[in-house]
Amino acid sequence: MNGQFNKVPGTNYVPAEDASVDPFGQHGRIMLFSGSASKDLGFEIVEYLRDRYKMDIKPGDYRRTVFSNENIFIRLNESVRGQDVYLVQTMASPVHDNIMEMLIMIDTLKRDSAGRINVVIPYLSYARSDKKDQPRVGIAARLIANMIEVAGADRYITIDLHAGQIQGFFNIPGDALSAFLLISDYMHEKQVLDLVVVAADLGFAKKARNWAEKLSTQLAIIEKRRTDNAERPEALSIIGDVRGKNVLLVDDEVLTGGSVANAVEVLRESGAKDIYLAFTHALMAGSAFDRLASLNLKEIIFTNTIPVPKEKLLPNMTVLSIAPMLGEVIVRAHKGESVGKLFNE
Repeated sequence: MNGQFNKVPGTNYVPAEDASVDPFGQHGRIMLFSGSASKDLGFEIVEYLRDRYKMDIKPGDYRRTVFSNENIFIRLNESVRGQDVYLVQTMASPVHDNIMEMLIMIDTLKRDSAGRINVVIPYLSYARSDKKDQPRVGIAARLIANMIEVAGADRYITIDLHAGQIQGFFNIPGDALSAFLLISDYMHEKQVLDLVVVAADLGFAKKARNWAEKLSTQLAIIEKRRTDNAERPEALSIIGDVRGKNVLLVDDEVLTGGSVANAVEVLRESGAKDIYLAFTHALMAGSAFDRLASLNLKEIIFTNTIPVPKEKLLPNMTVLSIAPMLGEVIVRAHKGESVGKLFNE
């Protein structure tokens, strides 16, 4: 942190220079624990709260053990009785280990009589399983929500859900945030000339329209269709004009990079110039890094909702931190103030 009190990245909020927070609220003192998948992010949030609000806070202390039978054991090394606890754990790979660890930590905090348990899930896995779109299938996103509640969470905070209706699966209050302002502000500062925003598919078109409005640009959409009973959709055409234009390709996540590769191929065939890629969640499975490296993109911009080892980052990758935004949301949740004011809502 540089100590300069400008607009908080990812929000529309500018706090006063003398902003401070009483660490003791109606739910007790703020305590922050980070699961195995979010150690670095948790430390960044703690550093932000220390720097911005002069809070006397440190990462929560606990011990995690995995026994030879693969069972996870959690033991707190400090008391959380009566305190306002925030547990940061993203559902990154290994997904099921991290989900189970999160659930056990919630249960541990509950059994130590935490005043309130707020689970911060930067990336919620199983979010695509949000409806019965085939016969004889489950709805795993609802199951995940149920497990979090049963474990003992009182509140949840997450970023860029695949579908907004997943909020309805929770019976506890929560904040479904977006990294839109964080990434779009970054692109706005670059002032790329002749820019066109391109939605990676029709399902992302509504969100992509917000990007185009924010950046005062035109919108185009990649059209995908399943052909010959293919398991994966193939990008076939573009709705809109990108010829001679620089392109910002936007999506919510990148898994294998296959859809991005198809989109980039069509964009170049349609006469696009420099191509920027922006998304929130860097799942990056399999050969995703090699595939993205082969595309010769101008820049790849994403957030740290999922940790990516520094040694895997490509030279053209820019990682934007969600820690300041989450820090501000934590402050408001603790004080019982509006989160929407951060985003002029």
